[in-house]
Amino acid sequence: QVQVVESGGGLVQAGGSLRLSCTVSGSSFSIKSIGWYRQTPGEQRELVAGISSDGITNYADSVKGRFAVSRDNAKNTVQLQMSSLSPEDTAVYYCKAIVDRNGFGFQYWGQGTQVTVSS
Repeated sequence: QVQVVESGGGLVQAGGSLRLSCTVSGSSFSIKSIGWYRQTPGEQRELVAGISSDGITNYADSVKGRFAVSRDNAKNTVQLQMSSLSPEDTAVYYCKAIVDRNGFGFQYWGQGTQVTVSS
């Protein structure tokens, strides 16, 4: 089994920064990619940023230049550094890991972490 756990959410003032972490644990797997998503009530979950196994990153237009995703392969951890936050960034942030287990692909979601940006 594979577990995905997010941490680092909280309350921050507009213009501030937060760093989220996503840790993937378990046995017999290799991470192919990690994606950070966010969701607000009544809205669909949207991709915020992603990073592949070889370090290629992609970002939603709304966060380009403000968010940065990085990974520590040795620790199976991916971080999302968020800067210049605005109230529009308020959401529950989820981490999704796409992994290979014995030649088969699987995806696992974390439980989410709340980010609240006050104006």
